[in-house]
Amino acid sequence: MTEEAGRVAATGRGPNAWVQVISAFVVVAALAGGLWKAQKDHVAREDAAAAAPVGPISCSSAAPTGVPTMVRAGVKYVSANQLCQALNRPDLAALLGTPGERALSYSGDDDSVTLGGSDVPAPEMNVTLRTYSVELSASFDHFAVQDMAGLLGGDARERTFLGRPAVLYSDRTYSYFWGIRPPEDRAAGAPSHPTRRLVVARDPKDGGGSYDIALWREDAERPDDAVLLRLAARILPTLPGWGGSGS
Repeated sequence: MTEEAGRVAATGRGPNAWVQVISAFVVVAALAGGLWKAQKDHVAREDAAAAAPVGPISCSSAAPTGVPTMVRAGVKYVSANQLCQALNRPDLAALLGTPGERALSYSGDDDSVTLGGSDVPAPEMNVTLRTYSVELSASFDHFAVQDMAGLLGGDARERTFLGRPAVLYSDRTYSYFWGIRPPEDRAAGAPSHPTRRLVVARDPKDGGGSYDIALWREDAERPDDAVLLRLAARILPTLPGWGGSGS
């Protein structure tokens, strides 16, 4: 998984402009923090996969036992396990254009990020195959997606996706190592991976909250937008509450 950032440049009246600028930085920091965590988990999954490759994805069939108290009243919460169920489909590799591949590793959690001193639920699910890694996440903030494009880099493009405001943009995974020196089996200058991300409003009216689906290649080549959009078009409508207002 934005603040009312589109209004940052729209007015320069008094302290509100400063508040909006600060809010914009909060949003970008939250997005970066989520990606940093995702890549930390990705490194851990790579290590686990190298030790013992995993078979098919396993998700619980149980419904969420509770809704985080930070979720606004009337909003449909989607848990990490429900994100898992959305990615756990037999045609996942085919949608990625790599039929026959299997999941090497997967992980997810019902995490949260801090925005303006408050914890906002940000569940996520990550799946790694031989060619691609896929991340699916949700954010239950009150920020409109239509205000995000100006904060997400020069190539960020607003669009309508499945009848909802969306932004398609580029990012990169992070290369880092814990401890004083990198493991001997990894080069200190390991490349980051170009990532393509699509963030889509949780409801057609863009009343706050979003879903984010990200794609990067294990060979560090730039992912194909057509693959990302095809994947998103098949996966997002399967999320609970998608067909209605999201509440």
